[in-house]
Amino acid sequence: MAAQQRQITLTEVARAAGVSTATASRAINGSSRRVSADIAARVKRTAEELGYLPNLSAQTVAKGASPTVAVLLSDVADPYFSAIAAGVMSGASEAGLMVTMAASERSPVRELEMLRTFRSQRPQAIIVAGSRDEENAHTQEFTAALRAYAETGGRVVVITQGPSPFDLVDIQNHDGARKLAHALVDRGGRDFGVVSGRMTLQTNADRISGFRAGLAERGISLSDDAIVETEFTRDGGYVGMHELLARRQDLGAPLDTVFATSDMMAFGAATAIRDHGLRVGTDISLAGFDNVGLTEDMNPAMTSVEIPLHELGQSAVRLALGSGAEPVRLKIQTRVVLRASTPQR
Repeated sequence: MAAQQRQITLTEVARAAGVSTATASRAINGSSRRVSADIAARVKRTAEELGYLPNLSAQTVAKGASPTVAVLLSDVADPYFSAIAAGVMSGASEAGLMVTMAASERSPVRELEMLRTFRSQRPQAIIVAGSRDEENAHTQEFTAALRAYAETGGRVVVITQGPSPFDLVDIQNHDGARKLAHALVDRGGRDFGVVSGRMTLQTNADRISGFRAGLAERGISLSDDAIVETEFTRDGGYVGMHELLARRQDLGAPLDTVFATSDMMAFGAATAIRDHGLRVGTDISLAGFDNVGLTEDMNPAMTSVEIPLHELGQSAVRLALGSGAEPVRLKIQTRVVLRASTPQR
């Protein structure tokens, strides 16, 4: 059995660099007391040559926060959130920071537990990505915990819809859905249906509201029975599309175009359409929202509303590392990407 490699100590680094242990600590771990750039460079170079690994706990004590950014997501398996996470990791890497990440799995209780864990780790910033939920009984407690963290010097950035007492990355869902409605009418859509996630989620409420407004501006109304509310997932899209088709058939109402309030829901809806013996893009036009990477790989390729998710994650990190005293609201614009799933009729 191989002998375990001995860990190099800070004292050994200091001795090899010709400085005191206190100076070496300030150079590596950071401190309010600065050392000269030349000495800091020499100490860090020596540490690297010797294979010294900095003590994260020591850095946290010296700086008052660990060199990390904490990210709380709703569902890391969802391409929407994983794309945001990739952007956060890219932005943090550019700033020389590590990322700690947790997923609430859309559970308000777990979300609160993860936030408490993050606070105990004292990251430089906490980034929260997820829609506001009107049915979340823990919202006030969650916001209070974020405020308490911010009051100790931490930065909070939320990726959602405004208003917010914290730095906000505000995705323009209403406007994006409104523009999508215009584009689908321009392509010949006349009889519309919607497969939506729960309307208590602000993301869905904004997207439905924007889509309705866009249709109304083109002289088309969207009745309540043309909207099916289901889970905000791929499987929810599948179930919701089945229900929408059955409902329209029972009513004897035509259906030529369907808007699903996320791409994942649209993927499930596409499968349901095929299971009914219909063809996406021929019998029924279908569009999603978010423009995750898989939209181009669908057959036919899926029309969607693009959110620059990777850049959004990078922007969240820049906000988190900012120094402004007042909360910043960064509006993220969207654009419609038309593909074969919504051909000209």
